[in-house]
Amino acid sequence: MSGAMAVILAAGKSTRMKSALPKVLHNVCGRPMIEYVLDAARSAGVTRIVTIVGHRADMVQAELSKHGDVEFALQAEQKGTGHAVMMCQEQLRSHHGPVLVLAGDTPLLKRESLAGLLKTQREQSAACVIGTAVTEANFGLGRVIRDAGGTFDKIVEEKDATAEEKRVREINTGCYAFDSQGLLGSLDQLRPDNSQAEYYLTDCPRVLKREGRVVVALEAFDMVEALGVNTREQLAQVTSTLQRKAMSQWMVNGTTIVVPEQTFIDPQVRIGADTVIEPFTHISGAVVIGDNCLIGPHAVLEGPLTIPSGTTVLPFAHLRSEKNSR
Repeated sequence: MSGAMAVILAAGKSTRMKSALPKVLHNVCGRPMIEYVLDAARSAGVTRIVTIVGHRADMVQAELSKHGDVEFALQAEQKGTGHAVMMCQEQLRSHHGPVLVLAGDTPLLKRESLAGLLKTQREQSAACVIGTAVTEANFGLGRVIRDAGGTFDKIVEEKDATAEEKRVREINTGCYAFDSQGLLGSLDQLRPDNSQAEYYLTDCPRVLKREGRVVVALEAFDMVEALGVNTREQLAQVTSTLQRKAMSQWMVNGTTIVVPEQTFIDPQVRIGADTVIEPFTHISGAVVIGDNCLIGPHAVLEGPLTIPSGTTVLPFAHLRSEKNSR
């Protein structure tokens, strides 16, 4: 789908990660986690990306400035997710079409899920499509409340939920597809009348529904891809998930990884058929390995590097490009 825009929320601090580095710049398998969100949005059909920056905005902009399709809007003071999206009202006014709103700390998002949001928004002429997931582990997450007919009624945050609402298993993933002009109108009506005294983006669907606009709650996500990274433990979980996925794909394509649990390979690495990767090997960066190679054990390869077909990289070898050796 062409003509879609994405708004990426990336203004938050790393409070729970105990870090001075902005959360979205923490590395997952060798890349800032926000880059995975950008990739997922692009693959779903987004052609314009606005990133909302705030905490250490200079660092985030410097890292993402290499992406020619990324624009920036500044949230100088953090007053909630709705307030963050308000910071890009100028860009929204110039865009007439669908808008994905995504969190920059969700590196496991899948193209198919985001494309599903956009498809539903288009086919139903919806003012908003809310991406939902179902989980027993719903503590701390916004609940999606439906009416007796099963259609969307509202989103209730944990701290504002009643005891009955807290038992709801369907949760808001924080991924939305809005009509740009509907989003603009609903932002104007947000008020910080909640326990956090913040402007909640989650109130926008309720505003649109009250106006008689079509609002859809779409169970399009699983909880793995909806996982946001707020702690170092979650960072490790996400890294492990991406590693397992990449390892599986390499092995399907003909690479032998002797002990995957004791091997680290950057997902951007390319590996040929009948190559064997021995345990405790660490391969990072843009490394291309040909066919019929033997790597390790205990080898370290740092890209950019090209390993020709038929090469044996000896145990404990450390190969790096001239760029990395300076």
